[in-house]
Amino acid sequence: RAIVARAAITAYTVGTIKEIPGVRTYLAVDGGMSDNPRPVLYGSGYEALLARAADADRDGRYRIVGKHCESGDVIVREAALPADTAVGDIVCTPVTGAYGHSMGSNYNKVRRPAVVFVRDGTARVVVERETYEDLLRNDVG
Repeated sequence: RAIVARAAITAYTVGTIKEIPGVRTYLAVDGGMSDNPRPVLYGSGYEALLARAADADRDGRYRIVGKHCESGDVIVREAALPADTAVGDIVCTPVTGAYGHSMGSNYNKVRRPAVVFVRDGTARVVVERETYEDLLRNDVG
């Protein structure tokens, strides 16, 4: 963990934003507890940053949640991001290199994401995103 944790980020696309006045604002993303189960299993905390504005003022407060329809599918409980965060933005959680991919699952038949290595500005896919055919390959019924 000490060697690889900081070597990776997980990137999510914001799918919906739901504000509940006086309570909180939720950002629902295209991943969740199937690609990083550590928050729900261990209460692990993560921070988040906006890919298009990593150094911008973080004047908005959000709860980043996954797509698994589970109350525990919370990726970041209290994320500080720019107030203009919008649907379609890429939100990243750093320090996910140690266990993200190895602990991933197909919970709720969600496809696991690709793994991409980047070095000196060059990206290389090392694990392809699962397809729906991959999910059904071993089903015999």
